[in-house]
Amino acid sequence: MQNHKLYSTWSKVPVNYYQQGVKNNFFQWLWHKTKINLAKKIIADLHFKNCLDVGCASGFMVSEIAKAIPEAHYFGIDIYDKAIASAKKNYPHIKFKVASAQKLPFRKDYFDLILFYETVEHVENPAECLKEIKRVLGKKGTLILTMDSGSLLFRIVWFIWENTKGRVWKNAHLHPFHHEQLEELIERAEFEIKEKIFSFFGMEVTFVLRRRY
Repeated sequence: MQNHKLYSTWSKVPVNYYQQGVKNNFFQWLWHKTKINLAKKIIADLHFKNCLDVGCASGFMVSEIAKAIPEAHYFGIDIYDKAIASAKKNYPHIKFKVASAQKLPFRKDYFDLILFYETVEHVENPAECLKEIKRVLGKKGTLILTMDSGSLLFRIVWFIWENTKGRVWKNAHLHPFHHEQLEELIERAEFEIKEKIFSFFGMEVTFVLRRRY
């Protein structure tokens, strides 16, 4: 969807950006490895048949989750068409679609588990995305929402990052929420917070959520 504000930014980044691992950047590799391991730990206690990764990019994270729990069915959506083309090629066992988080191409209550990792800050309308995610999440399903916490430490690190090696990501955070602002958004979207977890010295926050009704 080339009309998205960040399409030109994504076009400057290799589609296998997340698969490059430690070769790309050690700190970034460690960040993503840690978030995936935390996701696996949370998910290990859940029972689910259908999992959706909203904002899956080229499918690296959902593919790692699928390795850990292969008996479930996995889906991924992203609006960046080139990333989805790469995901389809590399992970044919997962169903990928080009779609917007504001208009998910799935029926109501379809998913037991939805991953929304480091994506809410990049979408154009976070409230609409949460509303749509709630629609396709089952009544007893779980939403795991993660993004940077907006802490002072994170803001310092991000300022350095986007003005050095990560220059391509400058202004990529359309909604630089502080975790308290994000929590307010979650509450307004009528999700129940089951757990709130900080990682990376408080620089990242993970919410484990359920629908209120």
